[in-house]
Amino acid sequence: MDTIFAVSSGAPPAAIAVVRLSGSGAFAAAQILAGTLPEPRRAGLRVLRDPRDGELLDRALLLCFPGPDSATGEDIAELHLHGGRAVVRAVEAALGALPGMRAAEPGEFTRRALMNGRLDLSEAEGLGDLLMAETESQRRAAMRSAEGALRREVEGWTGRLLELSARVEAVLDHGDEDDVASGDPLAGLQDQASLLAEAIGEVVLRPPVERLLDGLRVVLAGPPNAGKSTLLNALADRDAAIVSPIAGTTRDRIEIPVVRSGIAYLLVDTAGLTDSLDPIEAIGVDRARAAVDEADIILWLGEEAPPLPNALWLHARADVPGREPARGQDLSISAIEGAGMAELWERMAALARTLLPPPDLVALNARQRELCGRAAEALERAALQSNPILYAEELRAARAALDAITGRAGTEDVLDALFGRFCIGK
Repeated sequence: MDTIFAVSSGAPPAAIAVVRLSGSGAFAAAQILAGTLPEPRRAGLRVLRDPRDGELLDRALLLCFPGPDSATGEDIAELHLHGGRAVVRAVEAALGALPGMRAAEPGEFTRRALMNGRLDLSEAEGLGDLLMAETESQRRAAMRSAEGALRREVEGWTGRLLELSARVEAVLDHGDEDDVASGDPLAGLQDQASLLAEAIGEVVLRPPVERLLDGLRVVLAGPPNAGKSTLLNALADRDAAIVSPIAGTTRDRIEIPVVRSGIAYLLVDTAGLTDSLDPIEAIGVDRARAAVDEADIILWLGEEAPPLPNALWLHARADVPGREPARGQDLSISAIEGAGMAELWERMAALARTLLPPPDLVALNARQRELCGRAAEALERAALQSNPILYAEELRAARAALDAITGRAGTEDVLDALFGRFCIGK
């Protein structure tokens, strides 16, 4: 396998640029450039020279981390260079000219760590989320996953599964022996499968991690000229939507990402909900209704009660003379004057806390949730079996699903998609 190299720090120019080498030839390549290697895990100042012509490349710190006790499970060398672009390019060119050396692909360091057992797939997914985290809640959820919270949960489920599998295999292999055969061969095992399915199902039903990563969808809805676009601009703190007294100005969805108090929202302005003979406006109305159906939170600006329960019923344009709130409306606001806006954000945050994953519990992404669901369904089917062979097959199906969560089975396509969004040096 080739030895790979890449800048694993921020993109130059910077004060320091860390060029990481990983693979069986890492130490040999570092020695060719530096002359001698420092003791493992101790930094040493070295003069780096291009082996092609002996030209001085840089004076850098060199560190060596022997595998398998390293980040990737392979020998790793790190060159801590001065962070100018020309310095980095020169060192990379010198490394690339050495036999068996090549530039790393996106996420390849982390992929090698996974293949060498330094982390599992759920931890790699958490690391990917950590690299993309923009809010504190995203960071905390990603850190829990990257530090193995889901892996430990899955290991616990797998341990219980293996115990059930061992017991049913004993029935299958030695069912005619006195110490195994005792009445119902699956006595108690169906109940244990049902309890494990329930435990996994509880985790599946938790709010998904995508709500943290993508932001809660907050849809502004109501009839035409209700003040939706004005409110969107006030929430986004910029002129994101065109505001006009002409009905039907907004004809398509406008989506604006916003972070407030560490919570990510996706604000969605929509066309006014009305019956329209204008074919273009009718398309906008259909899209508005679809947005309402997809919403996590609805800000309803209509005079009538909102059509769905997950809505805050707002008395908008409260600054207009003669406009009185209707009975049952949650909050009066004026997007122009700012009245009620602070309380609106507080109400939205309170709703968000009920919709987002709890900070102290494992949250699943879509892939993990589907696999956990498969495992729970297989266990539920096992709980209904009276045939030990069929029971054992359902347990195997559940184990296969759990193994796919941690990367023990059938994950090559998942790996390609996951590591494709990593930076080159990770």
